[in-house]
Amino acid sequence: MVQLKKSISGIRGIFGDDLTLKDILQFCSNFAPLIKSKKCVVGNDTRPSGEIVRETAIAALLEHGIDVYNLGMVPTPVVFREARRYGAGLIITSSHNPLEWNGLKFIIEGRGPNEKEFEKILREKKHSPGKIGAEHMISSKYVQEATKIIGNVKQRPKIAIDVGGGAALDVAPNLLRAIGCQVKVINSKRGPDPTADHLTQLVGMSKKADIGFAFDLDGDRLVVVKDGKKQSPDTTLALGVSKALDLGYKRFCLSIDTSISVEKYILDNGGMVIRSKVGEANVIDMMLKKKCQAGGEGSSGGFILPEFNMCRDGILTSGFIAAMDVRKVDEIIRFVSRYFQLRAKIGIASNLHEKILEKFQKKLKGRFSDIIAIDGIKVVVDEDTWGLVRKSNTEDIVRISVESNDLQKAKTIQKDITALVKESHDQTR
Repeated sequence: MVQLKKSISGIRGIFGDDLTLKDILQFCSNFAPLIKSKKCVVGNDTRPSGEIVRETAIAALLEHGIDVYNLGMVPTPVVFREARRYGAGLIITSSHNPLEWNGLKFIIEGRGPNEKEFEKILREKKHSPGKIGAEHMISSKYVQEATKIIGNVKQRPKIAIDVGGGAALDVAPNLLRAIGCQVKVINSKRGPDPTADHLTQLVGMSKKADIGFAFDLDGDRLVVVKDGKKQSPDTTLALGVSKALDLGYKRFCLSIDTSISVEKYILDNGGMVIRSKVGEANVIDMMLKKKCQAGGEGSSGGFILPEFNMCRDGILTSGFIAAMDVRKVDEIIRFVSRYFQLRAKIGIASNLHEKILEKFQKKLKGRFSDIIAIDGIKVVVDEDTWGLVRKSNTEDIVRISVESNDLQKAKTIQKDITALVKESHDQTR
């Protein structure tokens, strides 16, 4: 049975089942006192339940004296950008989860909530209505502001875009056209997560284009397709990182599951790397604590440039990549492809995750000398090989990630780790 997922990545569940309108009212009522500006931008992606959840959330905020600035259907990065202007934001989305899901993503002072703030959003409490807020319909200057930071593209590259029925439908092509690209858009019927889809139509189109981009339903995830081949999420991040290095940035934060190749590319180009827990909010929290200038998480292809948006921004990243010299794009793709990253997941109820990880860690004694436990259990085999087991923040699964510059070694380690996780699960049930 699916249960409501609650983490600093947001609140997610199957709408009408484990995520109800009562839940929406409660969480938004708890969120309202954290909005110091008394102003909140609200937007939603293209899920069927988007409008009813959005209007319920708006009602809760208005009841608690918050003025709401309604963007309607827009990508997540647009809401983050406008939240800087108004002070807070709320996105009705479940990101890459299936269509029957929906959820809430909170923005406080331009960033996701930290763990203490999120605890306040979850806490059940009674509220006394006060002065009613006002609702305003607004539009965003995201495209104009992103264009300024990207600049114009002289070579007029041919770009193919697959929006997959998502909220990037207008914003992504408008941005790419604004910087000088020739853009062809398709709206293929596929799953909400482009990292898990074959993207067959876009792959075919990319052979006649300079590059192809696919977005998830709320526009914060980006997948790159080049010369008829779908690239890894870490490649997307590496391409964004390359732009940040060109801007002169040296201090980066990467999630613990990001490819070694991205870290080595940064180090080879004079930068430094700090690692964080997995998850956009965790990366940004570490960025703020350690004053990092850019970074992201490889698992979602999530490049983050805090000066523009304190979220993974697939739309801005697509503009950066489109503006790059094709030879440099190819060079970075080759660099990242030297490493093989295998990702798998095992369906396990969330209430068993902690116990299984404890048993798994005990089984590692004597097998690996370097074990890192800042987020799940990561084992470092050598400078080019690692494995990570961690619980999902959004689903009833345990994720297993392995990377090496030797594919056979990666497969062997993945097999061994998976067996240990399953053994730990069998001993826990």
